[in-house]
Amino acid sequence: MNLTVFGATGGIGRELVRQALGSGHRVTAVVRDPARLDVTGDALEVVRADLTDPEELRTAVRGRDAVLSGLGARSRKDAGVATRLTRTVLRAMEAEGVRRLLVVSAGPVGPDPEGDGALDRAMRGLVSAVLKDVYTDLRGMEAELARSGTDWTSVRPPRLQNKPVTGSYRTVVGGFPRKGRFIARADVAHAMLAMIDDAGTVKQGVGVAY
Repeated sequence: MNLTVFGATGGIGRELVRQALGSGHRVTAVVRDPARLDVTGDALEVVRADLTDPEELRTAVRGRDAVLSGLGARSRKDAGVATRLTRTVLRAMEAEGVRRLLVVSAGPVGPDPEGDGALDRAMRGLVSAVLKDVYTDLRGMEAELARSGTDWTSVRPPRLQNKPVTGSYRTVVGGFPRKGRFIARADVAHAMLAMIDDAGTVKQGVGVAY
């Protein structure tokens, strides 16, 4: 497939690029600073863009089978970037007639898992309070997705870890895995790539966790 990855210098974005290339896909990585992308390959094209102008991004998404985004706030002070930058990506995709989009969101944005105990509920409540601005931003991003004409999927992980791919994660369409507390960034990327052709995830939030 021909794929475009936004946020390719982030933890999940870099994994998306690396794993997609390893699976034989052609990848266009859209970054603000190409020097920060340490992934290479003959099937990789790196495009520099600041993500403020949809017109600037049209060439990067034109003719692609899917667009994957790891865009999001790196800290509380960056809250707002997920909504703003995803809106730009959506406008470029819609202008080019590209429909498939998968983005990274977060577990607390979706519904609580059924049957979780008091400890898990308390942990989610604490994290949601501390990162309130970030999650408000992600909810805004998901609202942009819902208003768009794209075939979107919002992938919602819990706390992220830097570990290798295991492939042993659980996914729940429209919900979240019970007692799902952690997942590696590499496995989030693995799940996103696996969902590209999964019609059951279109226009859905998908919880993913161990």
